[in-house]
Order: sequence, then C-alpha cells, then structure tokens
Amino acid sequence: MKALIGRLWPQSLSGQIALLVAIALLVAQSINFGLMLRERNRQDLMQVSAPAIARLIDAVERERAGRPGHRHGHGDAWRGIRVTAQSLVKADMKPRPDVVQRAAAAFADVGLKPVRIAAAETEVSRLRRLNRVDELRSALTPPDRRARPALVVTAQVGPDRWISSSARMPPRDNRVIGWLFAQTMILYGVILIPVIWIGRRIVRPLRELTGAVESFRSAENSVAVPESGPGDVRRLIAAYNGMRARITGLLDEKDRMLGAIGHDLRTPLASLRVRAEGMDDPAERDRMAATIEEMNQTLDDILSLARLGRPHEAETRVDLAALLDSVVDDFDALGADVSLEEAPRTTVVIRPTLITRVMRNLIDNAIKYGGSARVSIETAADGVTTIIDDDGPGIPADRVEEMFQPFTRMEESRSRQTGGTGLGLALARAIVEQHGGRLTLANRREGGLRASVWLPARAAG
Repeated sequence: MKALIGRLWPQSLSGQIALLVAIALLVAQSINFGLMLRERNRQDLMQVSAPAIARLIDAVERERAGRPGHRHGHGDAWRGIRVTAQSLVKADMKPRPDVVQRAAAAFADVGLKPVRIAAAETEVSRLRRLNRVDELRSALTPPDRRARPALVVTAQVGPDRWISSSARMPPRDNRVIGWLFAQTMILYGVILIPVIWIGRRIVRPLRELTGAVESFRSAENSVAVPESGPGDVRRLIAAYNGMRARITGLLDEKDRMLGAIGHDLRTPLASLRVRAEGMDDPAERDRMAATIEEMNQTLDDILSLARLGRPHEAETRVDLAALLDSVVDDFDALGADVSLEEAPRTTVVIRPTLITRVMRNLIDNAIKYGGSARVSIETAADGVTTIIDDDGPGIPADRVEEMFQPFTRMEESRSRQTGGTGLGLALARAIVEQHGGRLTLANRREGGLRASVWLPARAAG
C-alpha cells in the first residue's frame, strides 16, 4: 500500500500542493453535501409531519368531544385520517422517534394525553384502504408513485381504538447531486487554477536553482540564476548567487596562493638540483637527484589535486577507446605487461589530459602491485565503464575506501620505488567525480583488484 501511494503521489511541489488542495476541497464538499442532505431531510420532515400531526390532534379532539366525523375502519379521505382497531405502524416499518417526540410535544401543548403515540415511514401502497375505490385508485397510480414513501402518525385513544394520520413524503429531487457536482467543479476551477499557477511560479525558479546546484562542478563554469518568483524564493536564489561569488573569490585566492607556493618551492628545488650536479660522488649525486625529483613530483600531485576546482582544460569529445589504446601503447613500449580488449568506438565528452592522467595512474598501480593490467570497456544506457584488472594481492575490504584518502598507501614507506606519495587515487577519484563519474575499487573473486571508472550518459555519445 505504501509503495502504491508512493507511485501515485506526485513528486513535484506544484503537483503536491494541487493534490492536497483537491483532497481538502473534496472532503469539505463531502461534509457540505452531508449537512445539506441532512438539512433537506429535516425540512421535508417538517413540511410533512407538521400537517399530519395537526390533523391527528384535530381528529383526537373531535373524538374526545364525541363528534368523531368518521366511521370505525375508515376516515376522511381528504384529511388523511383513519380509525382502526390496531396501530397502522408495524414492526417492519422504519420507525421515526423524532416525529413521536414532536407529536408528543404538540399533544402536550393542547392538553391532550393519548395512551400511546407511534410514527413510522413506509410506502403509500401499504396505507390504502381495502375498498374498491382505493383499489381502483391504486391500480391507476403509476408504480413509482405507489412506492413513494409516506409518513404515518398514530395515537391510541382507547382500547382497540387507534387514530392515524398519514401524509406522502415529497419526491426525491436527484438534481441536487448534479448541482453539487457542478458546484464542486466550479470550486475546483476557481481555487485550483490559481493554486497551480502559484505552485508553478514557485517551482520554476526552484527548478532552475536545482539545476544550477546539480551542475555546479566548478565555479568557473557556473552561472548566476535569475532571481524570480515569490520573495522567499528570490532571497534563496540571491543567497545561492552570493555563495557562488564567494566560492569563486576563494578559488581565485587559492589559485594565487598555490601559484606562489609552487614558484617559491620550485626555485630552491632547482637550486638543489644544480648543486647536486656538482657533487663528485656519483652514487650520492644520483640519490639527491632522485630525492629532488620525488619532491618535484609530490609538489605536482599536490598542486594538481588542489587546482581541480578550477580546470583550465576545456571539455572535448574524444574516442575513449583510442585514448586508452594510446595509454596502453605507452606502457607496452616500456615493456609492461598490459593489454586492451577490442572495444567499439565510444565517444565521451571529457577533459582528455585529466582522464588520461587517471588511466595512467590506475594502469600504473595495476602493473606495480599486480604485475600486469588488463583494460576493457563496457557500455550501458546510463554511461560507459572502463575496467582495469590485475592479478595482485588486492586490498583488504575494510581499507578500500581508505585508499582514496590523500597520503594513504598500502606500503607504509615513502619510497617512490614502492608506491609514491599516496596522492594518485585521491587525485584520480577527484578528477572522475569532477566529470560527474564514479571511481571504485573491488577485489576480484578469482584474485586481484578491479578498478572501475564510470562516466555518465551525459558525457557519453
């Protein structure tokens, strides 16, 4: 039931507002309809019961005064009065205690105290007298009129003597249902149309704001959202635009700071390299040169990771299979055990330099820790996935996510020969997520590790 309600419930704000208002109107109209029918029935009862009770009181007064004006078993046809030995109200009739109370109060007002009062609702045909005139009249009466309800009120004035008064109930006017339906439709039109208009006026700028937030991957490519809609929505959009401007300013300041740091660090490193070249001991000279190169590479990784929020390379549509083939050829030329499965032409919109860096990093890790790398491409409706498998020892399941943290390595030493600085995976994931994709690591069932780079359908073509 909850799942069904979830499927039927509108997801948009304007749809939910319109549905809630429609349900509230339906409930209000249902209550209104019930109260109106109740009041209509009460008025019909008043119109029928008041004359019937008045005629009954008049007949009882004449009976008490000794001038009944009717014979036993018959009555004044034009007055609707009958005198019988038994009550005309039977057990199978619909009792009307409200009419009994009204009749008792009316009798008390005129000082009459009948032995007993009863009232019920029944069909007109059950009240006809068994004489030829009434039988003929009943035969000539249409069936729908014979079945029309009637009200009978009876008072016991003595042993085996009942005086009854009857009256036909007014016919049911079903037009009230059509009138109520028309009224409901008018209310829906008068209320729902402005509600839907207001809901869309609120939702349209919110939808634009949502799109801007979802597409916000870098302050450089983001655009200001036009401020429109109600005051609260305009203030929300203004707050977003202000936040966007502040983020842009912070990133600009960060870029300037990183540029200064890179310049200030590279200058002494270059000086150290010159001094190292002048050393007499070749072994010591090579160790110092390797250390300086490691520091340069670490600095490059740190600056690249820090500058991801402000990419300077434009997105380009490239053939992913061709890009991977070029990367694999480079490793193959170095004698590495790497292979690429045949894949159809799959174009993606990416920043080629950054994605190339991701693929190089993942293939290098597979060769370094698993001895070999097997690269393949899988396409699906929602995007394209690049898979890199190796036959290494894998990663403990509880440390897979930890490997994406900066400066985290399986091998704890800081030697580049055994693993580098621990920034490669963090940088690769940041690049992939900047493209709206996903980078995951998983241990293979047959052994080894699988790295999967998924790029969304937005970027695939």
